[in-house]
Amino acid sequence: MKPFIFLFLFFFTLQSNAQNTTIAAGEKLVFSASYNMSGLLTDIAEVKMETSEIKTSKNTLLRLKCTATSYKNWDNFFKIRDLYESYVNPKTLTPYLYKRDIDEGGYYKFMQYKYSHLSKLVKSLKRKKNTDGTYWEENKTVKIGASTKDIVSTLYGIRNLDIHKANPGDQQEFTILFDNKEITLNIKYIGKETIQTKIGNKECYKLAITLKGNNLLKGDNSNLIWLTADANKVPVYAKFKIPVGNGELKILSATGLKN
Repeated sequence: MKPFIFLFLFFFTLQSNAQNTTIAAGEKLVFSASYNMSGLLTDIAEVKMETSEIKTSKNTLLRLKCTATSYKNWDNFFKIRDLYESYVNPKTLTPYLYKRDIDEGGYYKFMQYKYSHLSKLVKSLKRKKNTDGTYWEENKTVKIGASTKDIVSTLYGIRNLDIHKANPGDQQEFTILFDNKEITLNIKYIGKETIQTKIGNKECYKLAITLKGNNLLKGDNSNLIWLTADANKVPVYAKFKIPVGNGELKILSATGLKN
């Protein structure tokens, strides 16, 4: 299931807004995730993307939460309970805290990042389950670049790109910290396309996604995402290709949009 969120779950003339004008607290997007099973795309899980306001003693943050849950009829075959979340500045989407808690078919892993942007450091905590059911932990301090973020805050940041100013072929690169390593996510604007979705026919920006130095995603222009060509830039459809197959994400509902 990792690719479903990781895909969603990612410098030329594509420009990023300095301020967040697209994402607000209370947004909820629901998707069906399908995977190619014996030549047929089969719905196996529900993916949700939700935002909420979190108040601390010093700040008000925006919580960006992504979850994946296998449908009940698939739980006995391969149970999935995944959580990815990032706590960010509501105006800039700069992350302060990131958590990844995945449980996939008995495989368990937890990652946490605490950012220190002034020193360009991340305090990382990794927790995994041993075969005997016990857990082990690893603490590290990781040096990052000035613009490095986690996969969740990057995903929401993509929705703040000024795509309406782009020409087909324009690209943008993002640096993501994943499993304590910095990887490069490249977004290329393909053009506009109108597609039919569960929330209506939508004119969309079509984007191609590639990862540099990572073999999770396969093929040129094989990993695609469609964002609505409006002020919300809602992700409504995605296709991905990985070493062991291919799949899709299709939107089911979208509520609480900012614009």
